[in-house]
Amino acid sequence: MSVVRLGGVLKELRIHLCQTGKQSAGVRDFIQKSYVNIKKENPNFPILIRECSGIQPRIWARYEKGVERSAPLTNMTAEDVLNTIKQLAK
Repeated sequence: MSVVRLGGVLKELRIHLCQTGKQSAGVRDFIQKSYVNIKKENPNFPILIRECSGIQPRIWARYEKGVERSAPLTNMTAEDVLNTIKQLAK
């Protein structure tokens, strides 16, 4: 897995997913495979995981001055989720 550095203008990530839904399977896989390593690389960076039954998975990125961007994670693989985070971190 490649190193993911979070910070700079990016202030927070929030990942919303369903605990059981098929559309969130890749997000759950990402959390199991990659979350711990990303958190170790960025120990002081807030990454919030929010589970809610029946929702479509989505990631929210908060930047300086309260600017937010989001991206859908529906039916993505764990690799796709990681690539989405890398895009939002640029």
